[in-house]
Amino acid sequence: MTQPDTTEPNDSSLEDFVADSDTGGRLPKDAFGRNALWYIPLFWSLYQLWIASPLPFILGVGVWNDTQTRAIHLGFAVLLAFIAFPGLKNSPRHHIPIATWVIAIIGALASSYLFYAYSGVAARSGAPNTLDVAVAAVGIVLLMEAARRSLGFPLMGVALFFLAYVFFGSWSGLPDVVQWKGASLNKAMSHMWLTTEGVFGVALGVSSGFVFLFVLFGALLNQAGAGNYFLKLAFASLGHLRGGPAKAAVIASAATGLISGSSIANVVTTGTFTIPLMKKVGFPSSKAGAIEVSSSINGVLTPPVMGAVAFLMTEYVGISYVEVVKTAIVPAAISYIALVYIVHLEALKMNMPGTSRMHPVKFMLGAIFIIAISIVIAGGTLFLCGVIVDTAQSLLGGAATWTIVLGMAIAYVAAVRFAAKGPDLEMSLDSMQHLPPTREIFKTGIHYLMPILLLMYLLMIERKSPGLSAFWSTIAMLVILATQNPLKAFFRGQTDVAAQLRSGFADIAEGLIIGARNMIGLAAAMGVAGIIVGAVTLTGIGQVMAEFVEFLSGGNLLAMLFFVAVISIILGMGLPTTANYIVVSSLMAGVVVELGAQNGLIVPLVAVHMFVFYFGIMADVTPPVGLASFAAAAISKGDPLKTGFQAFFYSIRTALLPFLFIFNTDLLLIDVGPYQAVFIFIIATIAMLLFAAGTMNYFMVKSRLWESAALLLVAFTLFQPAFFLDRLQPEFETRASTEIFDLAKSAPENGSVRVRLTGENLNGDPIDARYLLPLGEVGAEGVDRLYDGAGIEFRSEDGALFVDNLNFGGPSEQLGIDFDWELVEVEVASERMPKELFYLPAFLLLGFVYMLQMRRKRKTTEGVPA
Repeated sequence: MTQPDTTEPNDSSLEDFVADSDTGGRLPKDAFGRNALWYIPLFWSLYQLWIASPLPFILGVGVWNDTQTRAIHLGFAVLLAFIAFPGLKNSPRHHIPIATWVIAIIGALASSYLFYAYSGVAARSGAPNTLDVAVAAVGIVLLMEAARRSLGFPLMGVALFFLAYVFFGSWSGLPDVVQWKGASLNKAMSHMWLTTEGVFGVALGVSSGFVFLFVLFGALLNQAGAGNYFLKLAFASLGHLRGGPAKAAVIASAATGLISGSSIANVVTTGTFTIPLMKKVGFPSSKAGAIEVSSSINGVLTPPVMGAVAFLMTEYVGISYVEVVKTAIVPAAISYIALVYIVHLEALKMNMPGTSRMHPVKFMLGAIFIIAISIVIAGGTLFLCGVIVDTAQSLLGGAATWTIVLGMAIAYVAAVRFAAKGPDLEMSLDSMQHLPPTREIFKTGIHYLMPILLLMYLLMIERKSPGLSAFWSTIAMLVILATQNPLKAFFRGQTDVAAQLRSGFADIAEGLIIGARNMIGLAAAMGVAGIIVGAVTLTGIGQVMAEFVEFLSGGNLLAMLFFVAVISIILGMGLPTTANYIVVSSLMAGVVVELGAQNGLIVPLVAVHMFVFYFGIMADVTPPVGLASFAAAAISKGDPLKTGFQAFFYSIRTALLPFLFIFNTDLLLIDVGPYQAVFIFIIATIAMLLFAAGTMNYFMVKSRLWESAALLLVAFTLFQPAFFLDRLQPEFETRASTEIFDLAKSAPENGSVRVRLTGENLNGDPIDARYLLPLGEVGAEGVDRLYDGAGIEFRSEDGALFVDNLNFGGPSEQLGIDFDWELVEVEVASERMPKELFYLPAFLLLGFVYMLQMRRKRKTTEGVPA
């Protein structure tokens, strides 16, 4: 067995790593510099709370349009990026040079230009003057430098590449396929800086309106002690199992992912405690770090926040936040369960001790049951809250709101009183090894769950906007920070209530500052991502990327998806989660949709965005840039590259999921009922566990090669039973194009028709692709349902149908359908056997492998603790 390494991480080096990557490594010793890095982030947080609140509209003060609020938001970010992050390794860290102040102020003024010069710029729309262009050019340069300081070179490098393409894309030395006409400085600067097509577009709007508040909410929750609470709870629940610290690391990272949008921050927050303990029970440095990295990456994929990508997805895909959460929940849950199982298999392979004798199958079934029950309890609680609120409003009318607030306050005070009966949780490595029982830990932090439930209630039940939901949840956190310690002191009969109250307000200020400083790099990244998005919309490079991927794949669908995945990982290297998603989705989502349609694969847009998001996130793991792996290696004292490759191996299950839900959208719960959703979750979980066992080459005992292959075959069959059914019976049968109107008329509510169209795109390239056209309300004629739902009309010529009219901005136009394309045929679902029949031979094969391995296990080993 590997000898445990008891080397503990160096706290100061970890703090420097986090500061350099998240909050800024400059720590001025002079009073002016310290005050600047205290008050400016504080004012930024207060500004964001102000514009999110109803107060500006009530008081009639500080009411600005979205573009102006985005400009101020970016101005704060650029200013802080220069003064908080040293420009070079040898730049001073203990004072802020005068030159830096000058550049920072110029950058802030250029970034906030649309705030104080908005009316003039709007009046000159499309015809910028010299000052506009100069400010835009300076602003873009300093914004990219701010991103380089706060995030490193990769994002700046990608932006420079796209800017170079904007200005020099017409160079004759480039291949014809990638050439475009080029843009003048005036046109490019106007597009990038003076409109909402570039820097001040959707991404920065989401950053200013939603993301900041969620990051602030997470910072306040962590400042209150919730992060430590979740970590201790996970260790108390799982630490006694075989490889318990590693299993606890997985669960703790899942909980931390609820309040953190950064995989790096997640690694450092939980890894400081989990990695040394994993090493002490026998995990090598590289594996201990890799487990923490894989866990933290999954935290970003887990609803409700998903590194703020959930809110961007609502804007880009055009679906509700609830729909985004619904599509993300099953892949995230089964991926976490599989990672716990991988950890368990590693512990078995290394023969690690444990105090529990729970059978591994019972353990995994118990884990699935606990997760399912937790989801049911959380959903039931939210539903019950909705019933209570509705009842109160019907009975009390206008007084209902204050009554509900009073009820919440009473519940909060009762929860704090319950917590005060026990000692507060310590936050140290030594305390992790001598934890009280789980029930004792649980009662110390029940009040931390209340703002999280409030957030979920406002988002899921009340369907409030993400910004408003995060605002009220943040206000609840401010109340908790101010009152939890004074209330505990009061209930414990202590005399320092006033001192605890002052300490609470100090915690509030610290949380507001930390939240703002955590946003510096993210806001800069949103702005720079806007440059890339602007370049894509200005040059049409998205079509070039589609042609490039089609050329590489030779038209093969699986090869196309593989190359899109690789390109997504490359584009995501070194980028923060949110910027990563913006860049990758802007370039690659359209590629998957277009090439998929040409191969007969119609994929919902949300599935495509989830695909590129998952692979973009994999860049945080993948060497040579994997920042999360470097963070874990700094704690474990292991080799960063070895840690990264090990983490990538553990994360193969995460890389498998996007391919699966592209071909089987049931995994995303698209058009799936509640009972079917439960069935899908159970089957998908079993399949993912078998995939993990197959890749780890260990099931009940060490697997033979053919047994691992059999487990992978069973997993594939459970994930994609339609693959085998399609070989026996075709999924669709074709009908004549002229039947489309009858089929559209008879389709059910929220139905659609699947059509095959041929024609030419704007470049003259031939198109032969399939599309899913949504239909309007039931009862209308087929022609009307097609136009109301899909925004398309057909004309008849010599017995053939051609696209005659497209509703501008409608679904058909957004799908890329063009005028005069011919409707070749309509496809309808075939009547065939249920695909679930293929589960039977899969489970029989699984049973055969299980019996063989259990026979070997009984012959060679005695039972040991699980």
